[in-house]
Amino acid sequence: MAEWLYEAGIGEARAALVEDGRIVAAAIEPDDAGPLVGGVHRARLVELLPVRRGRVVLKDGGEALLGALPAGITQGAALTIAITREAMAEGRRLKPAKAMPSDLPPAPGPDLRARIAASGHPVRRLQAHEADDLEAAGWSELLDEAMHGDIDFAGGALRMTPTPAMTLFDVDGAPPAASLALAAAPVVAAAIRRHGIGGSIGIDFPTVAGKAERLAVATAIDAALPMPFERTAMNGFGFLQIVCPRLRASLPERWRADPAASAARALLRQIERAPPRSDRRHRVTPAVHAALTARPPWLAELARRTGVVHEWESA
Repeated sequence: MAEWLYEAGIGEARAALVEDGRIVAAAIEPDDAGPLVGGVHRARLVELLPVRRGRVVLKDGGEALLGALPAGITQGAALTIAITREAMAEGRRLKPAKAMPSDLPPAPGPDLRARIAASGHPVRRLQAHEADDLEAAGWSELLDEAMHGDIDFAGGALRMTPTPAMTLFDVDGAPPAASLALAAAPVVAAAIRRHGIGGSIGIDFPTVAGKAERLAVATAIDAALPMPFERTAMNGFGFLQIVCPRLRASLPERWRADPAASAARALLRQIERAPPRSDRRHRVTPAVHAALTARPPWLAELARRTGVVHEWESA
């Protein structure tokens, strides 16, 4: 039976849905993720935008782009908004959260722990002194996929690349093309679910000549990818597009938005789980060193959890 493994880590919460010993879905929620989907907040309209949209600043911090402004509202007015999509990085810029007007009372959006608890699967919280069941299920391999985008499968390989427009999957491998595309389809679907990828997704399969073979590949996507999603047919050049709901950043987007901070959080997880009397001095890359020293609360929490003050040296 599938179960969620959950960790309240330093700088982030993390969770993975594990089935038959392997991760089938996962999520990371950094402590600076901003207002969460479903949260209701008091805000002030600071800018009117075309097509009845606006930019609001939240009373408790952060900003959002507001759609469908109430009739007659003026700049500077106070209102209540509900978050419909969280903030996320797009290239080198941060896209603000999206929101809609709301009549509900202010309340925070459900965090990662609450969301997985509502999924219907049991949740088991992992502790640092226990066996590392998350790692045993493939956590490091998952982070490596998110960081580098390389996913191997029997007979071929995928290259996963998030871009501002869409997440792209490039399929490569040995011919025949129809067999390669058919083998790749469920692997792509599994990667989409595993990494929590939403929005527009493009898959560049090898060129498959026959309509029946192209339909078989599309049908394999339908069978492997949980709803909701929409897709196009595969065109004559092997390209197929999928659109999934996009409420928050995927794992590759989170990692690549700030690779140094992501690597720092992963390192803190390893150190927290190290046996007592392990080396308290650590050599790290300059980027990771800067990420850690810029976040004293992370280092203070590591000292609290491990019982020692750790020293950091830039390699």
